[in-house]
Amino acid sequence: MDQDKIRVLILDDEKHFTEELAEFLELTGHTVYEANTVERGMTLLDSHAMDLLILDIRLPGADGLDILKRVKAEKPSLEVIIVSGHGDMETVIKAMRLGAFDYLRKPFRHIDIQIAIERTRKFLLLQRRLVIAEERNSLISKALEDKINRKFIGISPQILAVYEQAQVAAQYPDTNVLITGESGTGKENIARIIHYAGKRRDRVFCAVNSSSITDSLLESEFFGHKKGSFTGAIADKKGFFEISDEGTLFLDEIADMPLNLQAKLLRAIEEKVFTRVGETMPVKSDFRIISATNFDLDQMVADKRFRLDLLHRMNTLHIHIPPLRERPEDIEPLLVQFVGEFASRMGKMTPEIPPSVLDSLKAYSFPGNVRELRNITERAIIFCKGDRLSESDFITKANHSPAPAFAPPPESTPSSQGEADQIREKLKTCNYNQTETAAALGITRDALIRKMKKYGISVSRVGL
Repeated sequence: MDQDKIRVLILDDEKHFTEELAEFLELTGHTVYEANTVERGMTLLDSHAMDLLILDIRLPGADGLDILKRVKAEKPSLEVIIVSGHGDMETVIKAMRLGAFDYLRKPFRHIDIQIAIERTRKFLLLQRRLVIAEERNSLISKALEDKINRKFIGISPQILAVYEQAQVAAQYPDTNVLITGESGTGKENIARIIHYAGKRRDRVFCAVNSSSITDSLLESEFFGHKKGSFTGAIADKKGFFEISDEGTLFLDEIADMPLNLQAKLLRAIEEKVFTRVGETMPVKSDFRIISATNFDLDQMVADKRFRLDLLHRMNTLHIHIPPLRERPEDIEPLLVQFVGEFASRMGKMTPEIPPSVLDSLKAYSFPGNVRELRNITERAIIFCKGDRLSESDFITKANHSPAPAFAPPPESTPSSQGEADQIREKLKTCNYNQTETAAALGITRDALIRKMKKYGISVSRVGL
């Protein structure tokens, strides 16, 4: 659509007024719709993208101010010009406070409405240019960004391919998706894009960290329970499957799911039917599963630590996110975004990013991927003293060698080896007390025990 054109809806009960005004506006090059009832006007607003609403303040059976309030709540980017033959200053003030862009009193000349629309058009063009500028490096629209509450930045062919795959997945709302990639690559971002760009967007997106739920509550959390079914069940509770009815259940760190739950999970995914703990009546739920992991599930299947049938059920569509070190082109747009974001948040002027800083960051392996870049950028903005960033503002693990690709089995990858070493170190620091160690690591005690078993960490010295 021509950026200089605007789409106008005239909502007024006087048919001759809407016809005459529509004819004039069409002659000046705008796309115009007419409505003589509130119902017709609301239908047109729901079915067409409008830039401007010309609204009569008095309509049969309706208050124009109420309509204005409703329209600005549902479509905040829609500008409104109020017109009326009965206006007073109090009404004008109320209309402006509710978000009206302008106010004209009938009868008015065509030149008056033309001037008002020209002011509106300039404002709308500025808004459009701002949106274009904001979306220049973002792969998703501003509207989708607002829904997922985060940006998705990148220019590399690898991340463009990931985005295209996510868009395809969004078109098939009943198909399960497996997202793989190292920690910090943005797997949950992709899951949210798939959900909010698809038909399930208006339903719940239920995100669950599979490693953070205690073994004793796993079934209750997923399937729900009946009051009194076990100690502590003081009320009926819906589980994740039921909460996610008609929406999406996102299972993060799916590799940490215990084998005993995997079998029950498989049946629920296949049949979309489950039974709450303490009940016998089956419950139906239409949910979509999106799962994510930073481990090689094929190797875990070979090691008999993950069910093959569950893997086949979950990875109908498989999206792999390459690590940041394999797509260095994305470092600059991500850095620009993070620098602007943190400078604004901290009330500082946005500092300049010299080429030497970019060269240094592109040479770094980024074991923590995008999450690490974001963290070190926040620190750099905090300690930056001038209007120009320097290499010394960015603290990285300089001696960290590049990690190999995603494919090797969990036991041999640096990410899993690093996690195992971290667990051993925390155990030693906490005098081998599981509860204190789990708290220090930010996970539950049961999750710690599962990880210790996974990495073959001896529990003989661990205090219970």
